[in-house]
Amino acid sequence: MSKNECIITEVKDSVGLVYIDRTEVMNALNRTLIVELGNKIKDMCADAGVRAIIISGKGDHFAAGADIGEMAQQNPHQALAFSFNDVYTMIEQLPVPTCAAIKGYALGGGLELALACDFRICHTSAKLGLPEIKLGIIPGAGGTQRLPRLIGLSRAKEIIFSGEFITAEKAYQWGLCDRLTDNDPVLEAVSFLSTIIKRPSLALQAAKKSIMFGLDSSLKEGLEYEALSFGILFSTHDQKEGMKAFIEKRKPNFKGC
Repeated sequence: MSKNECIITEVKDSVGLVYIDRTEVMNALNRTLIVELGNKIKDMCADAGVRAIIISGKGDHFAAGADIGEMAQQNPHQALAFSFNDVYTMIEQLPVPTCAAIKGYALGGGLELALACDFRICHTSAKLGLPEIKLGIIPGAGGTQRLPRLIGLSRAKEIIFSGEFITAEKAYQWGLCDRLTDNDPVLEAVSFLSTIIKRPSLALQAAKKSIMFGLDSSLKEGLEYEALSFGILFSTHDQKEGMKAFIEKRKPNFKGC
């Protein structure tokens, strides 16, 4: 386990665990922390043995939003520089599956961090929201863009326009949360990802890239990209091994190539 600034990381059974550790301020986010988060995650992904990443918070909360004390007197130029968009977009585009394990508050920039992950698993007592409107601003790290794509326009507007928190149960009903648990959401996330990380890594990467490409493309362009990715995978060892193992009725030995 390693610690630098406010980020703690650990690799366990091919899963990278990333914890935000500013428990004295409910894991509120600032620019320094977010830069460190991005660097730590990049380092993890450089390790070929890391097959998935889980992001969570130490203490009682995931992340209770951005550090308002640092933001209050910023001018427009400073506010733009403070934005977490660059790191969150990098997380969204990671080649490995990602999961936010949420307990306590996931608010503002904290919820936007969770939205940048592929999956979200919540403790049943968690509270989620985008309260920026109450401060005279709007979400600035993907909330107005990723949330409607995930849960639909009207529900996203309700969360963003009202600034009110929603329960983990409602988040689950609306598709914002993928699983609920009464136990440690990190352990639930590890269990959830245990099947996924056994799948061939190149096919997982291709599937993720194809899905993300399609979100910002026409159906025609998305289908063309999918077909191209499908065809390219037939040049890999894992495709040959996977189909051969299926025919021979045995477990495949994938090598990530």
